[in-house]
Amino acid sequence: MKVNKYIYEDIDGLRGCMKKPIVVHAKRIDEQFEVESLEGTLYGKPGDYLMKGIDGELYICDGDIFERSYDWVEE
Repeated sequence: MKVNKYIYEDIDGLRGCMKKPIVVHAKRIDEQFEVESLEGTLYGKPGDYLMKGIDGELYICDGDIFERSYDWVEE
């Protein structure tokens, strides 16, 4: 089976989009940690965020990416 490989510059027709404003839950972890995710065992580093998605799945977000991508909400 042939698999197409793309790089950003090769893809015509990409359109801008924005994630829906869905609340997920997160906690900054200040030590190395691991979590069982849908993709298997993932390893976080100090300052990364442990996150729980809308379907209850756990995943890790790099601390810098989290700080640029998320705002805290009042519940």
